[in-house]
Amino acid sequence: MSNIAIKGAATGTGVFTLESPATNTNRTLTLPDEAGTILTTATAGVPIGGPAFNVGLITSNQNISAATYTKVQFNDIVFDTNSCWDETNYRFLPTVAGYYQINLVLYCLGNTFGEAIAVISKNNVHHAWSVSRPEPTNRASPGVSSLVYMNGSTDYIEGYAYIQTGTVSIGASSARTQMSGSLVRSAT
Repeated sequence: MSNIAIKGAATGTGVFTLESPATNTNRTLTLPDEAGTILTTATAGVPIGGPAFNVGLITSNQNISAATYTKVQFNDIVFDTNSCWDETNYRFLPTVAGYYQINLVLYCLGNTFGEAIAVISKNNVHHAWSVSRPEPTNRASPGVSSLVYMNGSTDYIEGYAYIQTGTVSIGASSARTQMSGSLVRSAT
């Protein structure tokens, strides 16, 4: 059987207390068999409880005109952990500064159209985009993913669609047309 040894620092006068919560249930804390540092919610860079969201388009298809960047009007909130999705302006306004993984996928369908582009926009400036050419069935599914720094107060993310030529509808399906994001690492 292994033993647990508690060793105090050679210097310092503070007291380190291990305290258990009031509970009537037995709990086991299993430590890994390796040296290292235990991270807590107070550890810089640990994204515990950070914002995460997933939104889709379900009410109806959204028409996109050629050669015009059009904001996708995501109207189905699958989840929004910190109430950071702005339903009026269709954008993500995170309240925690840090690095966010943002994903956008669009389901484009129409008669005949040119390339379809999915765009992640930060503060109304294109941050990342991806192009998809239509399949023989006149459908395309451009998707883009990017790591984006957000300041936690004024920065915002939006999803845009663009088609080169023709007329396209963005399909109303939360499984096919969606935008999601989550805090990967806090700024502090």
